[in-house]
Amino acid sequence: MSEIARGVRPAVLSDLIPGARVRDAALVAGGAALTGLAAQLAFPVPGSPVPVTGQTFAVVLVGAALGFNRAALSMLLYVLAGIAGVPWFTGGASGPGGATFGYLIGFIVAAALVGRLAERGGDRTPARTAGTMLFGNLVIYAFGVPVLMTVTGMGLGAALAAGVVPFLVGDALKIAVAAGLLPATWRLTRRSGR
Repeated sequence: MSEIARGVRPAVLSDLIPGARVRDAALVAGGAALTGLAAQLAFPVPGSPVPVTGQTFAVVLVGAALGFNRAALSMLLYVLAGIAGVPWFTGGASGPGGATFGYLIGFIVAAALVGRLAERGGDRTPARTAGTMLFGNLVIYAFGVPVLMTVTGMGLGAALAAGVVPFLVGDALKIAVAAGLLPATWRLTRRSGR
């Protein structure tokens, strides 16, 4: 019997789907694939080795939809498969290292954090969703900037200018979309009786 059939409140959106083990495996793989697809939406930033991509949006959505364990596993799969040769990093790249590798490691931690916050209701209202997504983005930067500095030899100011500042407006837009999308999805599930 599913959790929903037993009357247990779903912690995250993916808990609404029946069939726990098969569901979990499919969701982990699907989250990794979504992130790989989002990585192909890439636009170079003049003066920065870090492009604007759809990855961060995918990471925080996967985190919120899948919860702590599945989201962390999904991003771990994404990173490990990319290191092993699956060409789904930005621009069809694969392999370890590079100036953006810290951001990739940050994806794992950010998805887990966003997942944990979502499990505690961090995606149920626009304000809480915005805060949850903001924390996820900050984690990605916290891992990305130090590796960017190490690989490129940039100082902190230059790394912030190249690896954070150009992305703030885009991150704000992504957070706004998530803050509208996730709470609305929860409202729809309540109306449908799930």
